[in-house]
Amino acid sequence: MLLPPRSPPLSALSQVLRLERNRRTGVVFPLQKLARYLAPGVDTTRFGLFQPGLDALQRAEAFFRSDRHHVIDYVSSAVRMDHAPPPVLPEVCFIGRSNVGKSSLIRALFSLSPEVEVRVSKTPGHTKKMNFFKVGKYFTLVDMPGYGYRAPQDFVEMVEAYLQERRNLKRTFLLVDGVVGLQKTDHIAVEMLEDFGLPYVMVLTKIDRASRGLLLKNVLEIQEFVKEKTQGCFPQLFLVSSLEFSGVHLLRCFVAHVTGNLPTVEAS
Repeated sequence: MLLPPRSPPLSALSQVLRLERNRRTGVVFPLQKLARYLAPGVDTTRFGLFQPGLDALQRAEAFFRSDRHHVIDYVSSAVRMDHAPPPVLPEVCFIGRSNVGKSSLIRALFSLSPEVEVRVSKTPGHTKKMNFFKVGKYFTLVDMPGYGYRAPQDFVEMVEAYLQERRNLKRTFLLVDGVVGLQKTDHIAVEMLEDFGLPYVMVLTKIDRASRGLLLKNVLEIQEFVKEKTQGCFPQLFLVSSLEFSGVHLLRCFVAHVTGNLPTVEAS
């Protein structure tokens, strides 16, 4: 008999709660843990604007766990807006440079439903289409093609049309490599989102590959950029590691919140 595929370690909150307190904080609230190493007097307000309690985190996790009454599945792919599924449910999209770890992060978010197929490639620029994933009757998540190296030829036309026309889009998640920080192509993406007047949030990926000092430097620089140069970006950054599941539980909760499925989130 074939056994169902198992979820990776730490993909469920119940597994994280068995960890000792310091490590548990690092997995659930990596930005909060990083704030401990700031110099005295540094403003930490932007390190904890979204800090849900355990109940909210558990309720959010339920949206990402499929069962026969709550099906999570890949719906379709599209290269043009007339190929996209109808804009019925609240929607979030994930966008970022090629090889920023976008598909790996989406796979980590859906890791409690391992039957959901999110293709992850070692080749940068593998995602060539907009891939739509329906999360029950609650929301849709879209994996957008990567920009920069090996981006699809019609990338700009495809992505701009989506961002401008998708009226059910609730939040864009702009992924930035936590090791190298904001790059020129990321600045272009920020300008596009700002020009369109869309609400978005920055997610720093691959934090397990950065030293604490480098990560703190990149976080402070990007926070300052968000504060001084942006209007539509959520002031708090989200730090994630798809490998160690750091920040994944918090990001699930934020997705549930911005799609209207967790309208009130109690602070921890």
